[in-house]
Amino acid sequence: QVQLVESGGGLAQPGGSLRLSCAASGFTFSSYAMSWARQAPGKGLEWVSGIYSDGSVTVYADSVKGRFTISRDNAKNTVYLQMNSLKPEDTALYYCTKDQTPWVAREYDYWGQGTQVTVSS
Repeated sequence: QVQLVESGGGLAQPGGSLRLSCAASGFTFSSYAMSWARQAPGKGLEWVSGIYSDGSVTVYADSVKGRFTISRDNAKNTVYLQMNSLKPEDTALYYCTKDQTPWVAREYDYWGQGTQVTVSS
């Protein structure tokens, strides 16, 4: 069955960095776009970033553009989110999601369990 397992969350200081990873299994990873989404306490789900199946195109929410970088390694069935210049407002539970198309359509059919990111001094 499809599994998405996130890791790499934790506590970071403002201005610091974290790298999230999502290990995928149970489907042909290289055929589908992947995205990261987040949910802050008391707020709705926010899409953060997506990457095409072949890694050729990446897209970002305005709130993270220039600070976050999404990438993928299709040989390792893993998608990453490098987060730099972290802000307290980046504090959230971060989810890895699988799209139903090779492009970023934001039509997700599977989600991971989430990894917590807390940005605080």
